[in-house]
Amino acid sequence: MTIAVGDKLPQATFKTMTADGAKPITTAEIFSGKKVVLFAVPGAFTPTCSNNHLPGYLDNYDAILARGVDTIAVVAVNDVHVMGAWARFSGGEGKILYLADGNGDFAKSIGLDADLSGGGMGLRSKRFSMVVDDGKVTALNVETKPGVDESGAAHILGQL
Repeated sequence: MTIAVGDKLPQATFKTMTADGAKPITTAEIFSGKKVVLFAVPGAFTPTCSNNHLPGYLDNYDAILARGVDTIAVVAVNDVHVMGAWARFSGGEGKILYLADGNGDFAKSIGLDADLSGGGMGLRSKRFSMVVDDGKVTALNVETKPGVDESGAAHILGQL
């Protein structure tokens, strides 16, 4: 079943890269008592994700935070080292929280996993964005076709 507006996020543990190396971080640590914009990409360093999706959140970083958001986070079914490299390469390190969902457990638990094995990518996440207030989903945008439309930063700004 796919997560919906009004639902609480399930408990999950991601990995994120820190100055001290890879560190586990839980949904409770990320979302409890905070307003968070979370967006998901099928893969770090992939063309649409790197050239269209992530840049919108970097460009609108200050505007999103100005609307009461505590954290902007991106999640992908990639390992923590890839996500850490993407953070450095993209210029988002220290701004956006890069979350590795290495086995796709979080994507599966919210019903937003995607089988991209036909394209050689295996299990991935669907492209989506959501606003999460103290662990509860208050807005959810899932792309239904290739590209970035519903899940982009411009759309989420209108929902804050």
